[in-house]
Amino acid sequence: MRKRSLLALAGTATALALAAATPASAAGAVLTTGSAGGTAVAVGDTLTAPLASGTSATFYSSATGTSGVKCTGSQFTAKVTGNPTAPGTATESVTAHTFDSSTCTSNVTGVLGVNGITIDNLPYAATVASDGTLTVTPPSGSVIQATVKLRTLLGSVTCVYRAPSLTGKAANADSSITFTNQQFTKFSGSSLCFANGFFTAKYAPVTDAGVRIYVN
Repeated sequence: MRKRSLLALAGTATALALAAATPASAAGAVLTTGSAGGTAVAVGDTLTAPLASGTSATFYSSATGTSGVKCTGSQFTAKVTGNPTAPGTATESVTAHTFDSSTCTSNVTGVLGVNGITIDNLPYAATVASDGTLTVTPPSGSVIQATVKLRTLLGSVTCVYRAPSLTGKAANADSSITFTNQQFTKFSGSSLCFANGFFTAKYAPVTDAGVRIYVN
C-alpha cells in the first residue's frame, strides 16, 4: 500500500511539473498558424491574403444584381495588434487593401473600363472573434471609403462610396475571409455611378509568412 501511494504521489508531482512548464500560449490563441490550436500568431506579424483562386471581387449596384464592377485581382494586408487566449477576440490593423485595375471590368452602360479602385482612409481597425466573425471599422471620426475611377466615352468618372463598417466571416476549412453584400452608399460622382455598391469577395488563404492562419 505504501509503495502504491508513493507511486501515485510521484505521478501527480510529475503531472504538476509538466503543467507548470507548459507556456500559457499552449491554452490556444485566437489566431494560430499551421493548424487550429497550433502556434500562436505573434503580435506585430503581417497577414496577407489574395482573392480565393477562381473567384472575383464584385461591387454591384444591388445585393441581387450583376451590374457593376468585377475584379479578379485583389489583396489585403493586416498587422496583428492583439492575439489573446481563445475564446476571445484578436485585433488587427488593416494597412492595405488593393485591387489590380488591369483585372477589373464593368458592365455598366456607358462605361468602357475601370481605371482604378482605391481604398481610402487606411489603416482600418479589425477584430476577429473566436466564432469567425470579422469586423472592420475606420479610424474615429472617419469612414470606410472606396474610390472607383471609370473610363467612359466622355472621359474619366470618379465615384466615391462610403460605409460605416464591414462584416465578414473567417473559415478554417480554407483559411478564408468572406465578405458578402457589404453595402456602400455613393458619396459623390456622376449619374454613371450607381447609388449603392454591394461588395462581395472571398480572400484565401490568409497567411503569416506563407503559413496558413486559423481562428480558434
